[in-house]
Amino acid sequence: MLVIRTYVAPSGIEGLGVFAAEAVEAGAVLWRPDPRFDLAIAATERDAGSPALKDLLDRYSYPCPLRPGILVYEADNGRFMNHSDAPNTDFSREGKGVATRAIAPGEEITCDYAQFHSGFRGF
Repeated sequence: MLVIRTYVAPSGIEGLGVFAAEAVEAGAVLWRPDPRFDLAIAATERDAGSPALKDLLDRYSYPCPLRPGILVYEADNGRFMNHSDAPNTDFSREGKGVATRAIAPGEEITCDYAQFHSGFRGF
C-alpha cells in the first residue's frame, strides 16, 4: 500500500499513472505491504475466472515473489504505477518500496517491474 498521498492521472508512459501529491524525500519509504489493500489471489482463481476478471488481473496484478502461485492485486493507487528503466523507486528490499531520489509533487512515481516480477522482460 502506498503510504504517501498520491493521485491517478494520465501518464506519458502508459495510459494512467500514479503521481505524488506531496514531496517525497530520497530514501523515504513510500510503499509497504498491507493485506487490507494488497490482496493475495490464487493464480488458479484467475485461471478459472471470467474474461473480465482475467483482463483485470493480467493488467493490475503481479506474481507474489515469496508465494508461488499467488498474484498480488493492489486495491489502492499502487496498481497504476508504471514501469521505467530508470525508476524513482526501489523495490529490491523485501517489504518496502523507497524513493531513490527526491520526488516532487506532481511527478509520476515509477518502478522497475523486474524487481518484483521475475517473469518481466520489458516492453
